[in-house]
Amino acid sequence: MRPLIDADLLQNQSYIGGSFVGEPRLAVTNPSTGELLAQVPDVGSAGAEEAVDAAATALPGWAGTTAKNRSALLRRWFDLIVGSRTDLATVLTSEQGKPFAEALGEIDYAASYVEFYAEEAKRISGEVLAAHRADARIMVLRQPVGVVAAITPWNFPAAMVTRKVAPALAAGCTVVLKPAPETPLTALALAELARRAGLPAGVLNVVTGDAIAIGQVLTTHRDIRLVGFTGSTEVGKILMRQAAGTVKKVALELGGNAPFIVFEDADIEAAVEGAIVSKFRNMGQTCVCTNRIYVHDSVHDAFVARLTDRMRSLQVGDGFAEGVMQGPLVNEAAVQKVEAHIADAVQKGAAVKLGGRRHPRGGTFFEPTVLTGVTGEMTLAREETFGPLAPVFRFIDEDEVIVAANATDTGLAAYFYSQNAARLFRVMERLQYGMVGVNTGMISTELAPFGGIKESGNSREGSQYGINEFLDMKYVCVGGVGSAS
Repeated sequence: MRPLIDADLLQNQSYIGGSFVGEPRLAVTNPSTGELLAQVPDVGSAGAEEAVDAAATALPGWAGTTAKNRSALLRRWFDLIVGSRTDLATVLTSEQGKPFAEALGEIDYAASYVEFYAEEAKRISGEVLAAHRADARIMVLRQPVGVVAAITPWNFPAAMVTRKVAPALAAGCTVVLKPAPETPLTALALAELARRAGLPAGVLNVVTGDAIAIGQVLTTHRDIRLVGFTGSTEVGKILMRQAAGTVKKVALELGGNAPFIVFEDADIEAAVEGAIVSKFRNMGQTCVCTNRIYVHDSVHDAFVARLTDRMRSLQVGDGFAEGVMQGPLVNEAAVQKVEAHIADAVQKGAAVKLGGRRHPRGGTFFEPTVLTGVTGEMTLAREETFGPLAPVFRFIDEDEVIVAANATDTGLAAYFYSQNAARLFRVMERLQYGMVGVNTGMISTELAPFGGIKESGNSREGSQYGINEFLDMKYVCVGGVGSAS
């Protein structure tokens, strides 16, 4: 790893009860080079229970502090994240592989959630409702749900942490965070900065190690009242079943199968740039990445030609190298999935217009790929690829493409390009997705509610709506409020 300005940000122990603890034994490697970056503990179920106990002990004090105090601590954490931006991005690129410029952008994005919820902490409010009788008053209070378990993925190891942790802390909850085993170092660096910001011991805990053992504790422990998870739909369903025994709140942000529709009246150049942003950010390894590109027959060839030409400029290499825009995939299994989707499509009649192979660099690098002649019978039409593969479908009319776009069990994000004002409203309303990008391929921001429908999840993160996941509503009826005479 490149030397850090602040070497103490590279922590290799779990963070429980305000201290870094545990014997490092699990390897964390650089997916680009194979370099051993560090080892972290496998705390197991015992360590997970210790972290939950620490969070439960800290809960009354943290929930009882003023919103202004919580806001000030979050603001200090935000300032420290911004001040350590370069180091955090260095850690992130080293363990995750994305280009350094993207990593810097992710740190900014992660910090934006801390800043937003530092401000939102002071806006939590209740209501007084019209009473049902003259001698009573009805109040509605909004209070922290309690101890929160946050389970985050490897593809955005900073932003997915703060998107859950910041609103939880702002609401007065305490947190046990389980980062992905591939990328724990970014989460531990953020925890170190939270410690420096003055977050009390036990308010934020970070546990590393075996996902199954730790996940079992976090989904069944009676002191955990909410489980927040970002990851695959398959794992999300497992966690939901495990959490059912104690009737926990479960906030899931799961997989997608995003359509990207280019109508005949679209600005083709803008649509190509939108496709590049949406499809190839983080090497295609995001839940909102375009997975299916539908292009109207009349502009299909022009779009494919421009997209292919544009993709030739996507330089593949180590994330720290100058000009690199595509790093490695996370592991060998990810490469094999991309290969399987390409092989299935070609066997069923698709053509490879660009790429289609492992990159000459070896390892888990893969060439950005364009397929044409793609149809709904191919595996990639039904499954999320999670890699740098752009399959292009032809379509003729609006009704046809809406049916095809909605023909999936998931409903996270969708995109379309058109300059017809009436069509904009028709299509945005008919697409069965929690988020829709119209004439843009970039929709993520802390200011908007992020989340999906169907099997893509059941919650929203970000914006003023995101903090609601971490608050319980309490109805209070005050009787005996009669006349003073």
